[in-house]
Amino acid sequence: MSKLLPYVCPKWAQNLNHIPKYRIQVRKLEFLMADAVSRKCGHVITCGGVQSNHCRATAVAARQLQLQPHLLLRTDVQDQSKIGSEGNLLLDRLCGSNMYIVPRKSPYETELKPRMETLAKKLREETGKEAYLVPVGGSNSVGLFGYITVFEELISQGLFDQFDDIVFACGSGGTAAGLAISNHLTGSRIRCHAIIVCDDKAYFTDHINQTLCSVGLDTVHCQDILDIIEGHKGRGYGLSTSEELEFIMNVSQQSGIMLDPVYSGKAARGLMEELRSNPDRFQGNRILFLHTGGVFGMYDGSLDSVVKAETKDLVHMWPSIDSSPE
Repeated sequence: MSKLLPYVCPKWAQNLNHIPKYRIQVRKLEFLMADAVSRKCGHVITCGGVQSNHCRATAVAARQLQLQPHLLLRTDVQDQSKIGSEGNLLLDRLCGSNMYIVPRKSPYETELKPRMETLAKKLREETGKEAYLVPVGGSNSVGLFGYITVFEELISQGLFDQFDDIVFACGSGGTAAGLAISNHLTGSRIRCHAIIVCDDKAYFTDHINQTLCSVGLDTVHCQDILDIIEGHKGRGYGLSTSEELEFIMNVSQQSGIMLDPVYSGKAARGLMEELRSNPDRFQGNRILFLHTGGVFGMYDGSLDSVVKAETKDLVHMWPSIDSSPE
């Protein structure tokens, strides 16, 4: 358990070792699911985009703990028959998740959270079991500790000695809050940069300041411990431009590193653009980019047209052993 946790961590989370079989190593969900188990819940409810990495990971973790997953998925699709089984949706379906389709622009506080509470009440009345509500991205004062432990891992791997800055995608604020708070508590000289892929700087500043207050750090302010970078979300959350998709293709061809269209792709491209247009925002040239996953989101079909166009000359027909490849 992280040496940082006693500063701000709830007592139940400091004693997770008493349930080692529930130690799901998926960052924020390790703590959120431990809380759900400790409360003896039978259901887990969360929300996100229709291709949400967080929702998929929650569904898998819930099934590993014999809990029933319920996912509120935002999309513009209004026809049930057109909700596919590609990308993260495939794993959602394989886990037997109950999926509730809601309008894509539904705000969390005014629409998603009330729906989750209504669903929890319905499940309690129908099954007699409580539901554990996980906010979008798992980003609250419980999930926060997943990235406090990440920061400790980075320290053990030489973060302070090898890097001046750390850059990462920001989609719900949990990763940003956990890393920035950890950086502050250690007195580190590393500078944290969150490249937002949805909403705006004002939203995340408010969210992270609320998180700081919720863990007793009300004298610390987001603006002092985190650089929130706007201008790189493109068309919006989960929506890609051709330039973004081409960037992902180029990175994979040149490095073998796979970036997803929703999070890591936008953030890595944003980092490159900031280095060109505003390099002074970084403390040095030793920059660590934290890849936070999202591989299943690559299989939603959005990359198909770019990949086929870029690789059409790499596909060679070879019908006969006696002929040369075409």
